[in-house]
Amino acid sequence: MKNVIFNKMSRLIVVTAGIIIAFTSMVHSKDAIKIGTFLSVSGPASFLGDPELKTLKMYVEKINAEGGVLGRKLELVHYDVQHVAKKAVTAVKRLIDQDKVDVIVGGSTSGQTMAVIKLVEKAGIPFISLAGAAVITDPVKKWVFKTPHTDILAAKKIFNDMKENGWNKLGLLSGAGGFDKSCRKSVTKVAPGYGIEIVADETHGKGDTDMTPQLTKLKNAPGIQAFMYCGFGAATSIVAKNFKQLGLSLQHYQSHGAGSKSFIKNAAGAAEGARLPAAALLVVDALPDDDPQKSVAGAYRAAYEGKYKDAVSTFGGHAYDGLMIVVEAMKRAGSTDKEKVRIEIENTKNFVGADGIFTMSATDHLGLDEKSFVMVEVSNGTWKKLK
Repeated sequence: MKNVIFNKMSRLIVVTAGIIIAFTSMVHSKDAIKIGTFLSVSGPASFLGDPELKTLKMYVEKINAEGGVLGRKLELVHYDVQHVAKKAVTAVKRLIDQDKVDVIVGGSTSGQTMAVIKLVEKAGIPFISLAGAAVITDPVKKWVFKTPHTDILAAKKIFNDMKENGWNKLGLLSGAGGFDKSCRKSVTKVAPGYGIEIVADETHGKGDTDMTPQLTKLKNAPGIQAFMYCGFGAATSIVAKNFKQLGLSLQHYQSHGAGSKSFIKNAAGAAEGARLPAAALLVVDALPDDDPQKSVAGAYRAAYEGKYKDAVSTFGGHAYDGLMIVVEAMKRAGSTDKEKVRIEIENTKNFVGADGIFTMSATDHLGLDEKSFVMVEVSNGTWKKLK
C-alpha cells in the first residue's frame, strides 16, 4: 500500500514539475527582447541623440504593434549620457549587468563609443554604434558594428568633389572631440592619394565659441582654394558664421557631422553654399524612382516628420538602420542568442537602409562604401543634391 501511494506521489511530482517547467519555458519565450541604448539626448550633442531616441521609440512601438520579433515584444532600455564618456561607461555597465539587454544600439558620439568597446567585447554582446569615426570598426572588433558612414569615406567624397572642380589646396580646421580628431586623422591620411595638399591645419578647443583666429590663419595660407571643417554640433554653425564674417571666398566643406537642419538654422544664413557628403535620406526626393533607397528612406522620413513635426536628420537614420539590422539578424537567427545574432549581423547582405545599402562581412563591420554617400549643398536654406 505504501508503495502504491509512493508511486502515485512520485508520478504527481513528476507531472507537476513538468507543468512548472513548461510554464516557465512559455513565460520565458514571451519575455521582452531588450534593446539597450545610451544616447546624447540632452546637452551639447542633443541634436544627435534626440532624433536617435525618437526614431528608436517610434519603431519599437511600430514593430510591437505588428506582433514583435520571434513572437516577443521589444523593450527599449535607454539612458541619457549627454556628451560624457564616463556616463556612457556607467550606462553600458548597467545595461549589461543589471538590465541584461540582448543587444545594444547606441552611442551618439565617437568618444562615447570608444569608451565602451572594451566592455561590450568582454561581455560578448552585439553592439551597433551610431557614431562616425572610422576607428570604431577599423580595425574590426568581433562584437562591434556601426551604421554611419566613416570619416574616411567623407574625406574621399570631398576630395573627389575638389578634384572635379580643379582644387587641390585645402585648409583644415578641426575640433577637440573624438570624431573631430578621427576626422582630421583620416583627412590628412587620405589627402596625398588624391593629390590634395593641406596648406594649413588648425584646431580649436572644446567649447570654443569663436574660431575667427584659426580661420584668419587659414585665409592667409598660400594658395588655399578650399576649406574643410572636421566637427559636429554647435561648432559647425559657429564656423559657418565666422567663415562668412571674414568674407572667405573659398569653397566651404563640412563633414557628415553637419547633416542636420540645425546646422543650417543655427548658422542663420551663413551656411549657404557649404557642401558636405551625406546619406541620401536628406535629399530622398531627388533620387531616381528605381533607386531602392527612395522608398525606404522616404517612408522613414514621412513617418518621422509625421509623428514629430520636425525635419528628419541623418542621425535619426543611423538609429533606424541599426535597429532594423538587429531585428533582421534576430529573425534570420531564429533566436536572441548573442553569438547567433552577432553572426547574422555580420552576414547582413544588401540591406536597404536610410544610410545606404549595407553588405557586411567578417572584415567589414560597416558595410557601406563611398557610393552610398551623396554630395549636398546648402541652397536657399535647405539641402540640394549635387550631381
